[in-house]
Amino acid sequence: MKSLKVRNYMAVELITFTPRSSVLDAMSLFLERGISGAPVVDDGVLVGVLSEVDLIEVVVQDSYYNENVGIVADFMQSEVEWVEPDMDIFTLAQRFTKRHRRRYPVLENGQLVGQISRRDVLRAAMDLSPT
Repeated sequence: MKSLKVRNYMAVELITFTPRSSVLDAMSLFLERGISGAPVVDDGVLVGVLSEVDLIEVVVQDSYYNENVGIVADFMQSEVEWVEPDMDIFTLAQRFTKRHRRRYPVLENGQLVGQISRRDVLRAAMDLSPT
């Protein structure tokens, strides 16, 4: 698996949000597209990640505090761990088991070029298994 690289398994056609995106629009897109998280970019720079858990916080805030729903910047995680496209899948698999993340943004030269998930790692493992 060390010869398999993130770049060969990452998703490159990503749904992204801006910090100013409506969380209601984000919720709708999560449900419509069946995704559980997405990068947040501002002028092409990765500034955060929005996940289902973050959107559940919207539901809690709205019902508990009776506040109006806000924007993505109010709920996204701004401390983002990311990986490089040339990282090997084995190293990434180890990181997934230690950090319990569902996905990582992939950055190359500071630019978002993709996203890799646990399912992508499983796909890579299946590619190596004898048929």
